[in-house]
Amino acid sequence: MGHGDLSRSETRQLAVASATLGPWRTATAVGVVIGGAAVGVDLVTGHWSMDILAGPLGLALFFFFLIGTVGGRLRHDTGDRRLRRWVDEHPWRSALPAAGAYLVLNTLVLTLLGSWGLFGAFFTSLLPAGILLVVAGVVGSVKSARRSG
Repeated sequence: MGHGDLSRSETRQLAVASATLGPWRTATAVGVVIGGAAVGVDLVTGHWSMDILAGPLGLALFFFFLIGTVGGRLRHDTGDRRLRRWVDEHPWRSALPAAGAYLVLNTLVLTLLGSWGLFGAFFTSLLPAGILLVVAGVVGSVKSARRSG
């Protein structure tokens, strides 16, 4: 399944399908714990405002996508063998759906629950989405290099 064999649409579908490989229950638990801890810190320190949920929910989303995406790169026991091979061959493309989903969802959270405007929320969400993409891409690249080496 080389890159030349697939259309742009098929590549996009494979990238989205690769998101199913992650340990999403574990990622949900980690996101809930981190988000809950962040809300607790905000409550204890007295940061009472409408933003009290926006920051912690953004942290919860970040760790949800980070654990789910990176965990999917490191697991060996799940998923279609062909899909896993495609993910191993395209670590950066397979990380794009998680980074894009985080970017969209965090922008919405900051806009709807926080005091951010749409553009401010979008540009604020770009850095963590980029970090998510880089971490998942590097983990996938290192895994691929170790497997072939």
